[in-house]
Amino acid sequence: MLNRGSEWRRWEPHVHAPGTIMNNQFSGPSAWDDYLTALEQATPVIEAIAVTDYYVTDTYREVLRHRHAGRLPNAALIFPNVEVRLDVATSKGGFVNLHLFVSPEDPQHIDELQRLLSRLQFNAMQDRFDCTRADLIRLGKKADPNITDDGAALAYGASQFKINFQQLREVYAESGWAKKNILIGVAGGANDGTSGVREAADQTIRREIEGFAHVIFASSEAQREFWLGRKPSMSADEIRKVYGGLKPCLHGSDAHDLESVASPFGDRFSWIKGGLEFDALRQACIDPGDRAHVGSEPPASATPSQVIAGLEVLDAPWMKTSTIPLNPGLVAIIGARGSGKTALADMIAAGCDSIPDDAWKADEWANPSFLVRARPLVGDAKVRVTWAAGDPETRALDGSDANGPFSYERVRYLSQQFVEELCSSTGLTNGLLREIERVIFEAHPDETRDGALNFAELLEQRASRHRLARAREAEAVAQISDRISTELEKEKLVASYEAEVAKKKKLVDAYTADRAKLVSKGSEKRAQRHTELAGAANQVRAKLHRYTGQRQTFLAMQDEVKDMRRNQAPEALRHAQSRHEHSGMTDEQRKPGSSARTGRRSISA
Repeated sequence: MLNRGSEWRRWEPHVHAPGTIMNNQFSGPSAWDDYLTALEQATPVIEAIAVTDYYVTDTYREVLRHRHAGRLPNAALIFPNVEVRLDVATSKGGFVNLHLFVSPEDPQHIDELQRLLSRLQFNAMQDRFDCTRADLIRLGKKADPNITDDGAALAYGASQFKINFQQLREVYAESGWAKKNILIGVAGGANDGTSGVREAADQTIRREIEGFAHVIFASSEAQREFWLGRKPSMSADEIRKVYGGLKPCLHGSDAHDLESVASPFGDRFSWIKGGLEFDALRQACIDPGDRAHVGSEPPASATPSQVIAGLEVLDAPWMKTSTIPLNPGLVAIIGARGSGKTALADMIAAGCDSIPDDAWKADEWANPSFLVRARPLVGDAKVRVTWAAGDPETRALDGSDANGPFSYERVRYLSQQFVEELCSSTGLTNGLLREIERVIFEAHPDETRDGALNFAELLEQRASRHRLARAREAEAVAQISDRISTELEKEKLVASYEAEVAKKKKLVDAYTADRAKLVSKGSEKRAQRHTELAGAANQVRAKLHRYTGQRQTFLAMQDEVKDMRRNQAPEALRHAQSRHEHSGMTDEQRKPGSSARTGRRSISA
C-alpha cells in the first residue's frame, strides 16, 4: 500500500506521565487509564509522543507496555525525552533545562541511553554521583537523611542533580551512538530556558548552549521568527554563523497533571512535516522553515478544491496498485524506463479533462498520449480522481466521455511530448508561447483583466489603441517620405531647368535683336506700341488661363467632397466603429451634432 509521503502531523514533544519523578500531580487508581485516554482523545490527533521524565526512562517504558497492550493506536511513534538540568542559573531563580530526544529505532536504545547518562557526574558533599537511578536515590538520601523512601529520595536527588554543560558536550561528542541517535533540545523561556540567562558575563555560555542544541522549546512568534533568521536583528546567514544553523521551535504541554495532558496553552500545538519516524525530526532540524510549525493548525497549503488527494483506477485488472494517494505538496513520479510513469500522468490528466480533443482524435500510431496508443488494451477501465474538497470525478480511459459540455480543464498538463519539444533544438514552439501567455495572463489579478477571458483578449484590449496609433504614424511617415522623395527629385531637376532657362533667354535675346533689324526708320513708335499691346494681350491670356484652371480645380474639389461624403466617409466611419466597438456609443450619439461629439456638457455628465 502506498502512502502520501510527507504530511503535517501533530507531535507532542514534551509530556510527562504518571509517576514522573518530579512534580507528579497524577493521582488516583485510574491515573494511567485517564492519562492514556486523554492522549487518545486529543484533538487534533497526536501521532508522535515524546514521553518526558527527568534523568530516567521509567515512565517511557510504562507507556510502551500499555501500547503493546493495545492503547494509543494513533501514536505510531513514541520515543523518550530525557530532561536534564544544567548548572547554569537563570534570572528567575531556576536552571536551564536540556532535553535529550532519543531515537527508538535502535532496539537497545534504552540500555545505550542509560550507559550514556551514567557518564555524567555531579560532585557534592565530598562525593561523586553518577546520573543513574541508584545514584540519584543515594544523592537524595545523603542530601536529606530524613528521607527513607526510595521514590522520595529519587525525586529529591533529581532536584539536586545538576549537569555541567561542558561535560555533557564532551560526553555527547565522544559517543558515536549519541550523535547518531540523540537530538538536543533546550528550553527558550525565561524560567528554565536560555532567555533567563541575561547577565553579560553569561552571554557566552548562553550562546554556546543554544548553538549546541538542535531544537528550541519556544511557542512565541518572535522566537520562531528569530530562529528562522527572519528578524532584522540577525539574518539567516548570521544565525548559521553564530549558532551553527537555523533551529526549529517546538512546544509541548509539559503536562504534570491530567488537565494539562495534550493541552498546551493557547492551543500552540507542534506540527512536523514528514513520516511518522524519528527521521522526520532530523529533517525538521535541517529545514525548520518548511518542516516545523507551532500553531492551532498546520500551515495552509493550496486551496483544497485545487488539490488532488488521490486517484483510483476502476475495472482495470491489469493494474496491480489501483489506488494511489497523492501528497498535497510536490509529487514526483519516478521509476525505470517503461515502468508506467507517463501512463500514470496521462490517467491523472484524463480524470481532470486535461487531454485536448485533438489528442484524443489523432491517429493512435502518431499520438504521443499513452492512453490513445494503448486504447485497445485499456478496455472499459475508468479513472476516479478524488479532490481534497469537492466531489470526485470519474472518466473513461479511452476518452469516450472526455471534454463533455459541462467539463473543463481542471489542471494544466504539460505532457512528455511538450517537454521534449521544449528541450529540442527547433526553437520557440507555439506550445511554449501559449504557456508563457497563460502564465502572464494568470499573473494579472482578476480586477485588472477588464473582463478578458484569455491572454488574446487582454492583449487586444491593452494594445489595440497603440496598434492603431502606430499604424497612423507609419502612414504619416510614409507620406512624408514620399514628399521628401518628390522634393529630392525636384532638387535634382533644378540644375537642368536653370540651364534650359538660360538657353531660352539667349534665344529670346537673339529674336529681339533680329526683330529690331526688321523695323524701318520712322516706324519705331508703331513697333513699340505693338510690343505693348502684345504684352497686354499675353497678360490677359495668362489671367484667363489661370482663372480657367482655378475653376477646374474648384469643380474637381467639389467632386472629391461629394465622393468623400457619398462613398469614403461612410466606409471610414464603418471601419472606425468596428475598430472601436467597445466605446459603448449608440448610433444616435455617432450622428453629426450629437452632444456626445460636440458638447462639453455630455463629457462632464
